[in-house]
Amino acid sequence: MSDVANSVRGEGALRVSGETLVVRPSFAALVAAEEELGPLFALVERAAEGKLGVGEMVALFWHCLRDCPEGLTRERLGEAVVEAGLAVATPVLRGLLRQILAGR
Repeated sequence: MSDVANSVRGEGALRVSGETLVVRPSFAALVAAEEELGPLFALVERAAEGKLGVGEMVALFWHCLRDCPEGLTRERLGEAVVEAGLAVATPVLRGLLRQILAGR
C-alpha cells in the first residue's frame, strides 16, 4: 500500500519515527474506536471543549491506521505522537473528527 494519504477518501498522514502512517476513518475502524472510547459524538464534543486526552487521540489513530507497519505497537505510536508534539498530530485529529461528523 502507498504511504500517501488520499484526502478524497478522508485519509490523513501522520509522520511517526520517520515513517508516514495513513489514517482512514473506515466504518470498521470507527466501530472499533467507539467500542473502546464510547460514543463518537461525545468524543467530538470532548475534543471541541479541549478535553480530549492524548490516550484517546492515540486510540483513535490506532484504530484508524490504514496499514500498521510491522513492529509498530500502540505504545510506540503514543510515544511517537508525544515526541512529534501535539501541533503535528492536531491537524490529523481534526481531519478524523471532521470525517466522523460529515462522513464520506
